[in-house]
Amino acid sequence: MSLIRRTENFPVWPNVLNDFFDRDWLDWNNRNFSDTNTTLPAVNIAETADCFEVELAAPGFDKADFKIEVNNNVLIVSSEKRVEKETKENQQFTRREFSYQSFSRSFTLPETVEDDKISARYDEGILKVNIPKKDEAKTKPVKAIEIQ
Repeated sequence: MSLIRRTENFPVWPNVLNDFFDRDWLDWNNRNFSDTNTTLPAVNIAETADCFEVELAAPGFDKADFKIEVNNNVLIVSSEKRVEKETKENQQFTRREFSYQSFSRSFTLPETVEDDKISARYDEGILKVNIPKKDEAKTKPVKAIEIQ
């Protein structure tokens, strides 16, 4: 059985006309058309004989920004990050934007995994979640039968 992606988020469609006139088109750092700068990270899911390996591409985050939970056989990976730029005293703004990034991804786990042994690590912008399989679900090696 494989992991099934489950999402309960529906895309929010901003008012395109207002967005067109309000956007600073020369600001290449503001590429996302969402006011909250939310995106879903790309995910790779691999299955080995012993486990499932989930990789989420989330560069620019810290390990402390992530929250990983398992609830009723659903793996939930979420993150929230706020960045406020430092300002100088007596500085006046004509425009100032705060950076806020968040996401939440949900994956339905098969019954054949050991959800109490899930582990995760964050390294070089990739969050890696290891989901071990139960012994009965692991692929057994091929056994040669001798013909008599």
